Amino acid sequence: MLSQWLDEAPLAPQDEAPRLKGDIRADVCIIGGGYCGLWTALALKAREPSLDIVIVEKNRCGDGASGRNGGFVLSWWRSIAALKNVCSTEEAFRLAAASADCINEIADFCRAHAIDCDFRHDGWLWAATNQAQDGAWRSAIETLAGQQVHPFEQWPREKVAARTGSDRHLSGVFEPTAATVQPALLARGLRRVALAQGIRIFENSPMRRLQRARPARIVTAGGTVTADKVVIAMNAWATALAELRRSILVISSDVVATGAFPERLKSSGWADGMAISDSCTLVNYYRTTPDGRVIFGAGGGFLSYGNRVTEKFDGATPRAAEVAGYFQQTYPAFRDVGIASHWTGPIDRSLSGLPFFGRLGGRGDILYGLGFSGNGVGPTMLGGKILASLVLEASDQWSECGLVRDHGGQFPPEPMRYFGGNLVLAAKRRIEALDDQGLKPGFVTRTIAGLAPAGLTKVKG
Repeated sequence: MLSQWLDEAPLAPQDEAPRLKGDIRADVCIIGGGYCGLWTALALKAREPSLDIVIVEKNRCGDGASGRNGGFVLSWWRSIAALKNVCSTEEAFRLAAASADCINEIADFCRAHAIDCDFRHDGWLWAATNQAQDGAWRSAIETLAGQQVHPFEQWPREKVAARTGSDRHLSGVFEPTAATVQPALLARGLRRVALAQGIRIFENSPMRRLQRARPARIVTAGGTVTADKVVIAMNAWATALAELRRSILVISSDVVATGAFPERLKSSGWADGMAISDSCTLVNYYRTTPDGRVIFGAGGGFLSYGNRVTEKFDGATPRAAEVAGYFQQTYPAFRDVGIASHWTGPIDRSLSGLPFFGRLGGRGDILYGLGFSGNGVGPTMLGGKILASLVLEASDQWSECGLVRDHGGQFPPEPMRYFGGNLVLAAKRRIEALDDQGLKPGFVTRTIAGLAPAGLTKVKG
């Protein structure tokens, strides 16, 4: 089992996509059938309906990170500082606003195409569960206010505790723009629409080799695709390409799902689909489901040597007891609620915590987009617009946006990345355990933790 989400989103027999067999030709070949690949294909079809588009997927569309995440559909308003670090202030605000607009666009798309993915527009609470986390959002809010932008509502402590169902939440700010979905159902819905629009999808056809001929050729076990344009939309699996291997850090995020207890949830005050994240660096994120379960995830899990996406990133999580412990610590009143299932998956963490898009080796016929850093459910729609413009060689607000940049920075080579990364993670975990106890870490722990990239660094005022 990859995740309970995928078990709840089976494919009908008539919707099965074949394996690639033989040699075929296409205008555009997209490698990867997750959110980024599907939104790119749909954006291209909307702009150029005559294009012959092929998607080549390793397993089934949505079986990767797209189908087993927490289902948070968030904007980039909280990441305004990171955006300003990679582009101008004006462009940072434009991209953050565009990411917020995508949440409504996803809702409209699901309604227009009858995609039932449990879309709930109930907002997101950025919360503090100890004193050290209090005010983690202050810098972002002050930056936004400087441009007269106010996407967050400051909630008093009493409201935070009442609305979250736990007085472990000491403070927080609320972003009403945000939403949640059942992520695998959204991925399966996008896949259905893509097939209906004539986009050819080949599943269970992992790429074995990308031949850099002109035109480029994608080689699988059963056949090849020769295409004028190639889009790499492989999420963490893009580390198979040497040029991109050090551009992201592959790290697990791990999720547990409780059994259903809707009446107790309702009486606790956590009665709707509001998503919640604490302000840990190795963030805990959690939400309810329409049938009254809690989905509780924890970031900053484990690394793999060589940045490879190995089998340990599939199936049940080895951190189930640890993540369940975080849930019980946050919701002590629900300690008796059992864990019904759990799973893990890889995140393509970039240095900035933001995605990046570009031309592989400077070639205009091979494009890539990755680095969504655990926040791809909403921003992948925007990523699809960027990649579509790059494919079409358009000169517009997407192809020339601040996220189109070479590789987005480089992580250290092995073995420094693996052993150093584990040292940093251990230091971060120690700091956060001390934070919960109201204690201060020592100099060595603080120094090691300070080596973390932007995407793993807490932002405070």
